[in-house]
Amino acid sequence: MHASGTQPGPSRKAGPTFKDPSHRSSAAEAFARDAVRYNAARPSYPASLAQLVGPGIVCDVGAGTGKFTQLLIDGSRSVYACDPSEDMARVFHRELPSVPVWRATAEATGLSSNSMDVLTCAQSWHWVDSAAASAEADRVIRPGGRLVLCWNTLAVRHPWVLRLSRIMHSGDVQREGFYPRVAAPWQLEREMREEWFHPIAVEDCFELMATRSYWLKANGRTRAKMETNLSWYLYERLGFDPGDTVPLPYRTDAFVYSRSPVRVGS
Repeated sequence: MHASGTQPGPSRKAGPTFKDPSHRSSAAEAFARDAVRYNAARPSYPASLAQLVGPGIVCDVGAGTGKFTQLLIDGSRSVYACDPSEDMARVFHRELPSVPVWRATAEATGLSSNSMDVLTCAQSWHWVDSAAASAEADRVIRPGGRLVLCWNTLAVRHPWVLRLSRIMHSGDVQREGFYPRVAAPWQLEREMREEWFHPIAVEDCFELMATRSYWLKANGRTRAKMETNLSWYLYERLGFDPGDTVPLPYRTDAFVYSRSPVRVGS
């Protein structure tokens, strides 16, 4: 399944860019709605990520509807979660009623100082002020604790997936081999990069597109154009039929941070 013709290559940016903090905040606010659709359409994460987190008291920050949080519930951890969106927190509570969840941001979690062994952020760190969120992590994570960041990204090294991501406006912004921006005292301890396949019904590709921030902010005319383009690409260009399954390749990038040997301010 490779589309012919010359297409521009994947983005070389390490992450999304914003003009200022207001621009970043307004982009992130697109996820304040349609949490039910987000929960149904977005994939989970490789089970191997739970090993990176380790045992202890964990808070999943920017947890959304709990796609990553559910990997953490295995008896070895006490799990908590927070997200700034009321709609996301509502669906989270419906899906994972045993996990306490509240509305808060990575920059101001509401957690007590030195109360967590691990903070995790899945698919959310690029929406935060990394310096402020790093400082908040330093405040709430106990000595010897870890900060774990991870992302699912469409594996756009496959030309047909790159074109699909462009049609969906899927945010092809985390280039292969990227590193997130994390401030001191955090230092990268370990990383994991893995490619895997998420089988998705061809019809559900439209639902997946509708969970992207570009769609959520778009007007009706733009959404109709996106649907037309996606329909053409899936059914005519790639040759899928209604009811078919698309073997959609994803790339997961995960990073474990620990404090530097000499603590800032110590």
